[in-house]
Amino acid sequence: MSGYQIITDSNTDLTPALVEELDVHVIPMEYTLGGTTYLQYPDERELPTKEVYERLSAGEVATTNQINSLTFTETFEPYLQKGLDILYIGFSSGLSGTYNCSRLVAQELTEKYPDRKILVADSLAASMGEGLLVYNAVQQKNAGRSIDELYQWVMDNRNRLAHWFTVDDLNFLKRGGRVSGAAAMFGTMLGIKPVLHVDDKGHLIPVEKIRGRRQSLNALVDHMAKTVECPEEQTVFISHGNALEDAEYVAEQVKSRFHVKNTYINYIGPVIGSHSGPGTIALFFLGKSKD
Repeated sequence: MSGYQIITDSNTDLTPALVEELDVHVIPMEYTLGGTTYLQYPDERELPTKEVYERLSAGEVATTNQINSLTFTETFEPYLQKGLDILYIGFSSGLSGTYNCSRLVAQELTEKYPDRKILVADSLAASMGEGLLVYNAVQQKNAGRSIDELYQWVMDNRNRLAHWFTVDDLNFLKRGGRVSGAAAMFGTMLGIKPVLHVDDKGHLIPVEKIRGRRQSLNALVDHMAKTVECPEEQTVFISHGNALEDAEYVAEQVKSRFHVKNTYINYIGPVIGSHSGPGTIALFFLGKSKD
């Protein structure tokens, strides 16, 4: 059985320690802030994520780009030349063209390296939801699954990966077309905090409106209670938009209510955070479904 490398992108929002532990190759995503373009590495080597959120809070606007074909080629080819196969687990096709680009590059490189296997899987996930799918995929690889078996496992389990978000600033959803200008204005006045999730097609969908920040955080955990499976065997991921205290509150609720095996907390990276905004909190776990 040929060896293989798992590759993903930095929208997984994995910590540097987890990237090292999992031995995955993370392709940095690109964003532009204040006229300067940066790459989002897990170790924040180009710009600290905290500074990005501070600048977004001060009114700066960031734009983002998908990974291009040249970057995919330059990432994949060295592994193929070493005789390794590749499984790429990519950012949701419902939110970016990155996955489709990876698929085209894989087709081209398969023709160039006919003895090698390049499989690309659409995670239908975002932020540490994508990260949690990668995390669990590595556990399956370490248990001895072949690349074909692991690809099938990802496809079979990606829609069990539940994402529950709440945002603190409705104006970021307004810029992305998720809410109207009037809804953002009145929602802000009334202290409305929307709760959203990622659906089975990988799209970000508003689900309900909650009045009050603490209530919206509790709502994330309440949604977990409805669909989570075998929580005591799970590692749960929580990501935040420069709101560590709120993320820790959610983690404590999850631990006390479900007795999960482990929790990891990290920033929502600049690429996704540019669209979700400061104060966003997201909770990720495996359940019966994404709903």
